[in-house]
Amino acid sequence: MLTARPVALLVFGIGLSLGGTTGYAINPAHDLGPRLAHAFLPVPGKRDADWAYAWVPVVGPLLGGALAAGMQALLHT
Repeated sequence: MLTARPVALLVFGIGLSLGGTTGYAINPAHDLGPRLAHAFLPVPGKRDADWAYAWVPVVGPLLGGALAAGMQALLHT
């Protein structure tokens, strides 16, 4: 059974490894909201919203969840 401490350490580790480049964008809503606001708000001197990367916080958790479900099914049958 997975307790809170390993999950918290996993999220902390992901944040340490990717937090600088993505700002802890492991939640699609956490990445998409600011990206949309940046795209639509008239801020002077703003840079590109980098939509080429926008798929990563959406596809990553979906693939991770599918992989976890598959491993659960394989290990507990």
